[in-house]
Amino acid sequence: MTSTAQQKPPTEPSAPSAAHSALTPVFVAMQFSLHALMIGLTAFVAVRAMLGTWPMPRLVIGLCVLLLVVYALGLFFARHAMPRWVQAVWFLALVLVWLALTLLASEAAYIVFALFFIALHLFPPRWSVPIVVVTTLMSIVALGMDLGWSPTIFIGPIIGAAAAVVLGLAYRALYRESAERKLLIDDLLATRERLASTAREAGTLAERQRLAGDIHDTVAQGLSSIQLLLHAAERGITDPTALERVQQARRTAADGLTETRRFIRELRAPALDEQSLPAALSRLAASISAQSASTRPDAPTTVTFHLSGEPRELPMAQETTLLRIAQGSLANVLQHSESRRAAVTLSFMSDEVTLDIVDDGVGFEPDAARSAEHRGESFGLATIRQRVERLGGLLSVETAPGSGTAIAVSLPLEAAPPISVPPSAPSTLEVTL
Repeated sequence: MTSTAQQKPPTEPSAPSAAHSALTPVFVAMQFSLHALMIGLTAFVAVRAMLGTWPMPRLVIGLCVLLLVVYALGLFFARHAMPRWVQAVWFLALVLVWLALTLLASEAAYIVFALFFIALHLFPPRWSVPIVVVTTLMSIVALGMDLGWSPTIFIGPIIGAAAAVVLGLAYRALYRESAERKLLIDDLLATRERLASTAREAGTLAERQRLAGDIHDTVAQGLSSIQLLLHAAERGITDPTALERVQQARRTAADGLTETRRFIRELRAPALDEQSLPAALSRLAASISAQSASTRPDAPTTVTFHLSGEPRELPMAQETTLLRIAQGSLANVLQHSESRRAAVTLSFMSDEVTLDIVDDGVGFEPDAARSAEHRGESFGLATIRQRVERLGGLLSVETAPGSGTAIAVSLPLEAAPPISVPPSAPSTLEVTL
């Protein structure tokens, strides 16, 4: 488990839209310039055709209109993230219409400058640069066949192509930086929300535990003492009427104690409601496995739960602490460890209960983690340690970079009756999705 999560780099831009950030105005200006370049150059060719510069002016104007229609269709569908093959078909249609237009009106060859930027935006450099070279040669041939071969025929398209490649690659770099920044901001916002939610949950749980403890130490203990006193008083009463009243008072106290204990149970951790600690840990393992399969389908983490020894009913504070430690540790396994397998083992021994959480992930540097904990920069292990020490237990963490992590928690076990594990919560559960 490491302290930082790794993110996949953002993909290359595949649509005219860009990630919203401080650089968004730059992208908007560049896109507007591209639209203006395409429309302006095409309109120039159409106007020249209207003036009678080229033969078959109606066909030239029709091809100009068709070129703009195809361009506009691409802009319209680009709002819905077109697949790569659709982009390729759209760009090929633009090139074919432009080529037909260039054969009729050589000045349409200059529209290739707009095609340069479109190719550099849609496709990665290994595809877009060869496309720029090929379309540059097409424009040079069209201009040379109409105007004659001269150095100027080569200089203009070549310089334009070189400038387009430099600007296009710079645009892609800006886009990538903007996308990475947006991912970072989104991650920070999500982390802040998770921390706020965790803080609210921890505060609620602490207050519930405090209330449960106060009610147990005052009301429940008081009612239990009243029961004992009334039961002792029954043995010294000979009057049947008085004895009936004392027995009625004892039954009322017993009913009140039962309701008080039910209320205390309802104040426990929600995951422990109406189920034992082994069942809660079993369900947690299944939940983490399912969550990993949905978030990382290519490399999910399989979480197994094992129960050792005869389960016993633990004090509420111990059950809640062990469950919270398991939840926090497995959350770290899911987010940071990059492990393929993790195991949660709950062991009941004669004098203690232990919780072991082991994963085969990337691990971390123990000395760095301890230094961060002392500086107050690492709250996970510090919180676990405080919870364990508060209950008189021991915490052991074994890890090394590249060697996974093992967390062991042991708490002293008071004498308590064994509990039965329902069939729905087996002692060993393995979920692989």
